[in-house]
Amino acid sequence: QLTIDLRIQYLAYRALKRAVDEANASSGSLVLADVETGDILAIVNEPAFNPNNRAQFKPARLRNRAVIDLMEPGSTVKPFTMVAALESGKFSPSTRIDTSPGHFRVGRKTYLDPVNYGVVDLTKIITKSSQVGMTKVALALDGNDIRSVFYRLGLGQSTGTGFPGEGSGVLPSPRHWKDIEKVTLAFGYSLSVTPLQLLQAYSTLGSGGIKRPLRILNDGPLLEGERVINKLAAGQVLDMLKTVAQQGGTAQKASIPAYSFSGKTGTV
Repeated sequence: QLTIDLRIQYLAYRALKRAVDEANASSGSLVLADVETGDILAIVNEPAFNPNNRAQFKPARLRNRAVIDLMEPGSTVKPFTMVAALESGKFSPSTRIDTSPGHFRVGRKTYLDPVNYGVVDLTKIITKSSQVGMTKVALALDGNDIRSVFYRLGLGQSTGTGFPGEGSGVLPSPRHWKDIEKVTLAFGYSLSVTPLQLLQAYSTLGSGGIKRPLRILNDGPLLEGERVINKLAAGQVLDMLKTVAQQGGTAQKASIPAYSFSGKTGTV
């Protein structure tokens, strides 16, 4: 018996197909899970296929992209870097960072914000997804501390669903990090993840720092979760992520009236 909820699966596919069509995208994936159990309630991809219509058959349509395909996560991992910042004791959500004049150079690379945000706190860095602010935060941290949070959240490892061909992604090994390597990692580059791994990482934040194995087969008792993130830090980052869909955030169209919503945009 699958953990998939037939009604949610149908609605998820309809929403995904509409979004892919409106964006004129080549493909898209959507995965939805219950953070309290780890049960996957919907997992859909577009383009898809109808097994009853062989005329549409194309091998590329059969691939479960959400489980198999790898991507650089980009800014979607900035909240995980914020967890590392809060756990370090060097920062709090109200810590102020000067992002003036709107650009910052690390080695031969210049990081830019769309506009000069000036002096902002850590929450505003997430709200606006500020490259300059995130760069300055990352430079104050040890690269291995950032990597540790990513690893504890499950990046670079299989989620354990047992799905054939599941991708495990790539997470750089511990090392003595150069400044540019730290910043690149903090931004979500130099690593690769599956949408399913990203879901597990966000589910861990959503459950207050408890990591639970994802499952698609309802074949036994639920496994106990493991605390991998400080509860206070997880809650603070969730509060930061609520501002992303509010006025002035990068995902205002994703706001849901009457619902508390936390999220993050990412561009690769």
